[in-house]
Amino acid sequence: MTLIPSARGALDTADLGFTLMHEHIFLLSHDLYASYPQLFERAAEVDRAVATLDEAYDHGVRTVVDLTTVDLGRDIGLVAEVAARTRMQIVVATGVHLNPPAYFQRRNPDPVLELYLRDLNEGIAGTDVRAGAIKIATEELTPANEFQVRIAAMAHRATGTPLMTHSNPTIGSGADQQRVFDEEGVDLERVVIGHSGDTTDVDYLSRLMERGSTIGMDRFGAPIGASTEERIETIAELCRRGYADRMVLSHDTACHFNGVLPEVMEERMPEWHFLLITNHVLPELERLGVTGEQIEAMMVANPRRIFEAQGAY
Repeated sequence: MTLIPSARGALDTADLGFTLMHEHIFLLSHDLYASYPQLFERAAEVDRAVATLDEAYDHGVRTVVDLTTVDLGRDIGLVAEVAARTRMQIVVATGVHLNPPAYFQRRNPDPVLELYLRDLNEGIAGTDVRAGAIKIATEELTPANEFQVRIAAMAHRATGTPLMTHSNPTIGSGADQQRVFDEEGVDLERVVIGHSGDTTDVDYLSRLMERGSTIGMDRFGAPIGASTEERIETIAELCRRGYADRMVLSHDTACHFNGVLPEVMEERMPEWHFLLITNHVLPELERLGVTGEQIEAMMVANPRRIFEAQGAY
C-alpha cells in the first residue's frame, strides 16, 4: 500500500484508477474578484465544478491532478469544498507557474523551499490538505526561472513528491528542465515533462523518454502548437515505437477560467473540456492501432507508477 495526499485525505495509489495528470479545478484572479466580486459567485462556481467533475467520473475518470499554483490563483479551501462533494479524487500541487510572486524571486532558496515543504508535509494555507505534486514551469530557460526549477528539485529531493512541469517543446525547454534536474541529483524517472504534446517532433519526445522521464501529452482540446488529430497521431506513433509506458494524457483545462463565462469558453475552444480524451481521443487511438493494454498504461499504470515512487533521496 502506498498512500499519497489528496484533497479528501490519504489516497491509496491502488485506487487512483483512470487519471488525468494535468488539469485545473479553478484558475482564479483574486485581485480581479476583489474589485469585481460579481465575476465569481462562489456557490455557483462550486456547484458547476462538482457537476463537471462528476460528469467526467461518469465517463470513467477517477482521479484529477490539479496543478494550480499560487500564481495561477490556487485556493485550497475552494478546492477542498469541491472535493468534499464530488466523487472525483483530486490531488493538488505546490510550486509556481510562469509568474512567481516577488517573494519567490530571491537569491537564497531557503524561504521558498520552506513554503513548499510546509505545503508538502503539513498542509496548504493552514488546512490539513497536503500537496501531492510539485509543479514548475518554464518557456525559455532564463537564470530567474532556472532558479525556480532548482528550488522545485530541492523540494522533490527532500520529499520524493513527483515533479510535473510546464514546458515549451517547440524550443526544447523540456530538455533544459531535464538538464537542471539532473544537475540537482533528481531521478528523471520521477519527472513528468508537461505539454509535450504541443509538438509532433517524435524524435525530440523520444529523447526525453530515453532519459527516463514520462512526457505529458496533456493539452488535448487547446489550440496550442498542434491540433487534436496531430496529437493523437503523435501518441499513436510513439506507441508503435514502444513508449506507451512513458506517456500520460490530460487536457490542462479547468472548471473556471479567470472570470471568463462558460459559454464564451465553449464558443472559443469547444474541444477544451474534461471529456475529450474519454469520448474522442481514446477511440481514435484504438482506431490507429493503439491497444487496450497501451491505453491502460497511459491512463492508469503510468500515473500509479509515478505516484508510487515516493520517499526522499
